[in-house]
Amino acid sequence: MNHTTKELPVSERPYEKCMEQGPERLSDAELLAVLLRTGTPGNNVVRLATAVLQKGGGNLLALYQLSMDELMQIPGIGQVKAIQLKCMAELSKRIARTGRRDAVVLSDARSIAAYYMEQLRHEQQENLILCMFDAKCRLIRERVLTIGTVNASLISPREIFIQALEQHAVHVILVHNHPSGNPTPSKQDVSVTEQVRACGMMIGIELLDHIIIGDKRYFSFKEQEMI
Repeated sequence: MNHTTKELPVSERPYEKCMEQGPERLSDAELLAVLLRTGTPGNNVVRLATAVLQKGGGNLLALYQLSMDELMQIPGIGQVKAIQLKCMAELSKRIARTGRRDAVVLSDARSIAAYYMEQLRHEQQENLILCMFDAKCRLIRERVLTIGTVNASLISPREIFIQALEQHAVHVILVHNHPSGNPTPSKQDVSVTEQVRACGMMIGIELLDHIIIGDKRYFSFKEQEMI
């Protein structure tokens, strides 16, 4: 028999605490418990939520850092609960991005980095994203170009600019992450940037920047006058 939050003492029930004091008063474990709903025999849902946090280093970053398989190694976390937790992590990324989209300014690398920070800084692989802007400097579309090492031999400028032309983009920006957390560009990053910039100049779609996302840090080729 699963143990629900209703079987906890009233003073320990996250639902009641939320109703009386608001969700901001719940601990991380209590917030997770509300979503998980049930625990296991001898291990109530709050303890189960605490086990999830401890597995990932003691905080909510566990939801980003732990894979589905790693979550399911926790006693009481099956496939359904693991899916719920990973979907919650993805939802939090999208909420963070949605609130920043209107603040994205083509000429401001900081605003672009802030928009993609929560999406990319927790990724375990490099993601290269093409951002396309219209004549009014508004972000009109984005495309994930590659997942894995950002390598000039794996990136087709032809595909980049076909997509840009299809969207009637006037300017493009490349954004990718470094899973190490250090946004300093590699030789490959510099090579990719130069290749795409040169191709863009020939067809009239300017590569305005290449932004590398680290852990709460970023590197802008434009800011560093490398583009």
